[in-house]
Amino acid sequence: MTSRGALARVIRSAAEQSAAAAAEVCELCAAPVAGEHPHLLETAVAEVRCVCRPCSVLFAGDGAGEGRYKLVPRRRVRLPPVDTALLGVPVGLVFFVPRSDGTVTAQGPSPAGAMRWEVDAAAWRRLAERCPPLASVTLDVEALLVNTVRGLDEHWIVPVDDCYRMVALVRREWRGLSGGGRVWPAVEEFFAALTERS
Repeated sequence: MTSRGALARVIRSAAEQSAAAAAEVCELCAAPVAGEHPHLLETAVAEVRCVCRPCSVLFAGDGAGEGRYKLVPRRRVRLPPVDTALLGVPVGLVFFVPRSDGTVTAQGPSPAGAMRWEVDAAAWRRLAERCPPLASVTLDVEALLVNTVRGLDEHWIVPVDDCYRMVALVRREWRGLSGGGRVWPAVEEFFAALTERS
């Protein structure tokens, strides 16, 4: 009876430890964060960091964080079809991020993570003239997300953390050389779940 109780305690303790290890924490103050939580972009390495709401408030204003961190906005805006052929990117699932340094990067998901290349900044400006909402994209932390794969025609302004979630989804679901039967339904489900928010 005692050994069974000890085994139960060990199993319960291991489960609690693994649940605690899996729980996300703020990468600034180590406080636990909720499932839906803010993110910061660490600009030097272009990586998204999880933060708690109190820490996110510290980076809400322009110039907060002295440019080292930028608060990732939550805005999502569905756009009418945008002629991204102007940008010279022959990929149907891609996101474009205008940067503070004047460059624009295109990134597309792959089984190995995100492929990244630079887009002609003048072409981006011409596209923004044709589609005025693109001029409002917040540098570094918002993106134009495009999906024209398998007959879809999805164009969104989204926070960059949505884009990185999509890249992780493709990497997780990809099988074999062509992606297998799971990746494209998962991508379609990802886009179907996007909702507009201000």
